[in-house]
Amino acid sequence: MNALLEDFKNHLSFERQLSPNTVASYGADVAAYLEYCEANQIAPEHAQPAFLDQYNYQLRVVQRLETSSVFRKMEAVKSFYKFLLIEQRIKEDPTRFLKSPRLPQTIPHQLSREEMERLLSYPAQTFEELRTVTIVDLLYAAGLRVSELIRLRLEHVNIQERWVLAYGKGGKQRFVPIHKEVCRRLEQYLSAREAKFASKTQVDSELFLNKNGRKISRVSVWKDLAALGRKANISQPLHPHLFRHTFASHLLQGGADLRSLQEMLGHANLTTTQIYTHLDVSDLKEKHKKFHPHG
Repeated sequence: MNALLEDFKNHLSFERQLSPNTVASYGADVAAYLEYCEANQIAPEHAQPAFLDQYNYQLRVVQRLETSSVFRKMEAVKSFYKFLLIEQRIKEDPTRFLKSPRLPQTIPHQLSREEMERLLSYPAQTFEELRTVTIVDLLYAAGLRVSELIRLRLEHVNIQERWVLAYGKGGKQRFVPIHKEVCRRLEQYLSAREAKFASKTQVDSELFLNKNGRKISRVSVWKDLAALGRKANISQPLHPHLFRHTFASHLLQGGADLRSLQEMLGHANLTTTQIYTHLDVSDLKEKHKKFHPHG
């Protein structure tokens, strides 16, 4: 079982080139499924569709997991059986008729323009605060994922031509344009970065560094954003993906087309981008008032 699991994780890492976080998540979900197989004395290679239905029932009804958790776990199991099929360890995929639970489509939260201005105009007093405000500015300017942000190296940012090179899911590259205001902020941050680590003999080449001159972690980004949100009196908790949602929503509200937004976000499927086509309530009210005969 352990050897099989390691082979699957290596397949995800080296052949599919998924991120370490995705590999770890899929690995944990498949490990739980393999434990279920062992408890029921079923070799995973010999599992039949009825057994997969039984496992699905176990997750939904017995363990009472959220629909999103069941969906993720079953998608991991499906990937596992596709791997076994590729490796010719099985002749038929027992998950081929298995339907994943339908996820409710939720409208992403976003920050208002006023809230963004409050964050971007926050008077940073320390290097750490300047780094966090620069992170906010860049996340909002380019719609980056946190994994893409922390992997940005100095050579991935071109201030003169105003673009960043992001490495997305599966190692896919994309160039994202950035505006001149965030370039000014980056110049300010880079100057402070150089001064802070001038005495260090060895500094990582990533754009955003921690106090030791090493690449900042995603946990640190989450904590720093949450702290900035409290200081700037933002009502909802800040997290990296919130700025990606805000970036997409504000671009669409400003008139950007879906295809361009898809390219900037690095979505493989346009359907994923279409979730941002919602309008905020204030916009709906304004349009109702303007166009309804009794408005």
